[in-house]
Amino acid sequence: MAAEDFNYRAAALRWLDGVEPAWTNLDVRSLNALQREPSSDGTALRLANDLTSTETASSAVMRNGLVLLSHAAEHDGLPLTATGNLTRAVVADLIELFEWPEFDYRDAFRLHKAINEPDFMPLYFVRHIVELARLLRKYRRKLLATRRGKAMLAEDQQQSLQTALFHTTFWRADLGYLTAWIYGPWPQHGIGVALWSLSVSATDWQTPERLSRLCCVPSVEVLQSTWDVGPYAMDSCFLRPLHWFGLLEHREEKAPGERPVTRHFYRKAPLFDRFLAFDVQLKRPHSIRH
Repeated sequence: MAAEDFNYRAAALRWLDGVEPAWTNLDVRSLNALQREPSSDGTALRLANDLTSTETASSAVMRNGLVLLSHAAEHDGLPLTATGNLTRAVVADLIELFEWPEFDYRDAFRLHKAINEPDFMPLYFVRHIVELARLLRKYRRKLLATRRGKAMLAEDQQQSLQTALFHTTFWRADLGYLTAWIYGPWPQHGIGVALWSLSVSATDWQTPERLSRLCCVPSVEVLQSTWDVGPYAMDSCFLRPLHWFGLLEHREEKAPGERPVTRHFYRKAPLFDRFLAFDVQLKRPHSIRH
């Protein structure tokens, strides 16, 4: 379809199929403010930096981030392969130490004699987020804990690790690899708006199909796709990472029919409203309807 022939508004209305997005209730100033990164001083989105160990117990990213940092600090660095991945020996050690929601490594790797780092998604994800947060660094074929990374291991500093890793994940990392970069930066490029929309839309169980329409401004690529790709991108690059951080609860349900189809549902976990704080104004107060 030629760009000049594409009617974004008409395509968006078809895609929404009668769903009113939550973000359309925001006034323009708040909508623009949510495009900026969070901070601790008066922005539209703030991340709590005083979580207790009990509150962060549900965060697989933080929990395994501590495991990885501890392993690097205790072993004076972790050896890397020529391609920059952790060696198979290190991966084998960490597989035994990592705990990840809804991931059984014994089942996933029952036919593997050796496992490379990219094959073990939880480690691959956490390692690159922790490194991007500058808590780990490469040096002479080793992955070393930085001074800041070692400081995070202290009990009184761990409360800020969730904040650092969450900020890095959604505002510094490129999560497109979780969908093989099929959809570009969507929906990550509008993360602030999507998070606020989720805060008012996921109070009960919702599907990725519905949440993608409630929470995200659709991109041209999503609207022009032959298939409804929005829910897949939403699930892979937004909802699942939030679940890994302990902010969303997740359940599966087998749909009836001859072919087994698994439907996914998400809702806010208690940590969501404790960790994320919003300061926004609505165009029509008390008018949000889902």
